[in-house]
Amino acid sequence: MQKKFKIISAILGDSYRSNDEHLFACPYCRHPKKKLSINIDKNVYKCWICESTGKDIRRLVRRFGDFNQLQEWDTLTNRVNITDFDDIFAEKEEPSPFPERLDMPQGFASLNNEPSLSATPALNYLKRRGVTETDILYWKMGYCMEGRYAKRIIIPSFDINGDLNYFIARTFSSDPRKYLNPPCSKDVIFNELYLEWDTDLVITEGAFDAIVAGPNAVPLLGSTLRSNSKLFMKILQKDTPVFLALDPDAAKKEQRIIKTLLNYGVEVYKIDTSGYEDVAEMGREEFTRRKENALFVDESDYLLETAILSI
Repeated sequence: MQKKFKIISAILGDSYRSNDEHLFACPYCRHPKKKLSINIDKNVYKCWICESTGKDIRRLVRRFGDFNQLQEWDTLTNRVNITDFDDIFAEKEEPSPFPERLDMPQGFASLNNEPSLSATPALNYLKRRGVTETDILYWKMGYCMEGRYAKRIIIPSFDINGDLNYFIARTFSSDPRKYLNPPCSKDVIFNELYLEWDTDLVITEGAFDAIVAGPNAVPLLGSTLRSNSKLFMKILQKDTPVFLALDPDAAKKEQRIIKTLLNYGVEVYKIDTSGYEDVAEMGREEFTRRKENALFVDESDYLLETAILSI
């Protein structure tokens, strides 16, 4: 504990003690009084002015300390040290069966700027799902009325360079095939162009769930989060805290993802989605409330949940 306190003090400066907590000047709001309360034993912190909180002090060390201080902290906490990151995940590249360039589907029309009358069914569908005009603009939604993706909402995804790397094609008609995949790999980071890696990242099942979860949310495009996927590797590279908000019927999938994240020392929180079919059905206000009350997951929580699911 004394070594950890020494690292924190080197980063945040002087403090005073109050029972089991140490009060520092908050590096987030920079209030002149020492209002950032840190409990090293419980590994938590909270600023009583700006309400910045965390259930892992490492976030403070990572954000405001230097490389050596972070390395020393990780040594004290036995955290997995990924120094040869590229070597760990290196795999032999297989030839891709997909074209190098992905284009918008035939007949794509934007829903942003005064859409035509043909867009009415698409807009009505989105309205029923609680999608707002702001959402349509932010997610650059469109629709198709002809071709392979006829009568489908199109939600495009852009990589870090702004190039199209995927799109969701969700029917708004009676087609029994709810979704049609584009001719490209699913191993992409959906809308990476807009994601912030230095703050909480919400992982959802689908795109409509991510819309409700907010701008820093990303949908899974597969059955799980593989340790060699682009999304997982980016989370590790950026040391991004993850909030999982998967459907209630995906408990076993969620446990596999939690195990993978914990194995590499990722800070994981679990959002309670019970009582709803998915996040999209939950609505923004309820989701925000549940995110604020998300459960910080550690190894003991994972083992307990695994035992319960195996009964």
